[in-house]
Amino acid sequence: MAKTGQDRLNDPFLNKGTAYTEEQREQYHLVGMLPPKVQTLEEQAREVYLQYQEKSTNLEKRIFLMTIFNTNRVLFFKIFSEHVTEFMPIVYDPTIAETIENYSHLFVNPQYAAFLSINEPDKIAESLKNAADGRDIKLIVVTDGEEILGIGDWGTQGVDISVGKLMVYTAAAGVDPACVLPVVLDVGTNNDKLLNDSLYLGNHQRRVNGDPYYQFVDRFVQTVEKLFPGLYLHFEDFGRDNADNILKHYRDHILTFNDDIQGTGVIVLAGILGALKISGQKLTEQKYVCFGAGTAGTGIVEQVYAEMLQAGLQPDEARKHFYLVDKQGLLFEDTPDLTPAQKPFARKRSEFSNADQLKDLKSVVQAVHPDILVGTSTRSGAFTQDIVTEMVAHTDRPIIFPLSNPTQLAEAKAEDLIHWTKGKALVATGIPADPVEYEGTKYEIGQANNALVYPGLGLGALAVNAKILSDEMISVAAHSLGGIVDSSKPGAAVLPPVEKLNVFSQTVAKAVANKAIADHLNQNDYQDGEKAVAALRWTPEYADERKEK
Repeated sequence: MAKTGQDRLNDPFLNKGTAYTEEQREQYHLVGMLPPKVQTLEEQAREVYLQYQEKSTNLEKRIFLMTIFNTNRVLFFKIFSEHVTEFMPIVYDPTIAETIENYSHLFVNPQYAAFLSINEPDKIAESLKNAADGRDIKLIVVTDGEEILGIGDWGTQGVDISVGKLMVYTAAAGVDPACVLPVVLDVGTNNDKLLNDSLYLGNHQRRVNGDPYYQFVDRFVQTVEKLFPGLYLHFEDFGRDNADNILKHYRDHILTFNDDIQGTGVIVLAGILGALKISGQKLTEQKYVCFGAGTAGTGIVEQVYAEMLQAGLQPDEARKHFYLVDKQGLLFEDTPDLTPAQKPFARKRSEFSNADQLKDLKSVVQAVHPDILVGTSTRSGAFTQDIVTEMVAHTDRPIIFPLSNPTQLAEAKAEDLIHWTKGKALVATGIPADPVEYEGTKYEIGQANNALVYPGLGLGALAVNAKILSDEMISVAAHSLGGIVDSSKPGAAVLPPVEKLNVFSQTVAKAVANKAIADHLNQNDYQDGEKAVAALRWTPEYADERKEK
């Protein structure tokens, strides 16, 4: 039975607000519950945008937009789709970090999210059913809040990252917002600020680790697979060891994805491919230094390594191209406490006559002469002029990606890199960067924003109901973005612009869907990835208006 009256107005997936016609107001028992004027969706969007512009701070803007999100999903995504570049830093990074840090103090609405407590594993299924509210869930973004963005452990408040990520899936790729579900696994927190805050809404306990933790995760995975057939399960902002272990455990069995490992890896690989398209060099000829060998850094290395294997290198040969630098310096096989992701790429001390001296980035760059330098260290200014000058002395077109964010944590500024290398550096940053003018050429700076790739990946895999997300599907996603670069244009960016996010998401989705079909990983009858993607893509229109078309 269709919802009527206040129940309908309180359902963000059904509510149209003032767009209900007089006939619909009669049909749904809404007469007298709305102002008399009937507005179109376009009129509503214009009015909301004017109100948005009156807000003085980014936090105020985000809270206002979340009010629209919580009351009318179609209207929210209509506005978002019209102002993607402007809204991205408001509804997601960096403004979302402020709302995550203050989530318990700002809490008003749970936003149809599922809050799962490790202390109540028997309630996982019930909680998920309640949050889904009868909807056909096809995409879940789940976090345990341990490593949120660059701000650390925020426990159950990390649910906002799942909400924000799903917003981008819809705005960029057209994933139906009624088919998504944000989930947080509350296993405790080691953030003393939260544990000492009486208003904190999560479990007031230290994080649970080891076997009990993995048993809880496994119970969650088994439950969602049973409740929601054909699900795409996206893991987000887990601790680096847990993230790697979880991905390795499930990736060959279910349709799953970890954005911090694979998403970051794909977008950086796409940027490297774009840079190589400009320089005319081969990936298999590049020496790669990773500075900051955590979840993101090793995830990128694994993705570039997988690409080298596909290019024809043998595993041992491909691994020789990588050098991991962390707080200890260059990572060696005998370095204490190596993570599972670091171990395959740790070097032998016998390779270097001065191994004991390779304790910082500068000494490693001097010893290795890398062609590619990627930073995920959150070490502000770590790519110094001395290091960059040393690098450019040994490679014609150095690829330098300072990816840490927010701005104050970036390893270098794009402007400095262009000037220090006299325009030779091929640069991408983790944050938006203005074009750089140098000796008459405007250098466009690509942003290694995961949002350029993960929405399209998800849409493409869902469109054909893929069994798994294979390395080959991920590779074609990277190539589809890297191939867009205009290598003939002086100062061309190594990645396409974020402002065309919705266009490039479709490019990625079609490539991924077609690859799944070609490799017989699809579980439906589609034989054309483009048609499959078009059939699944949602647009922000009221349901009855879509039917009329």
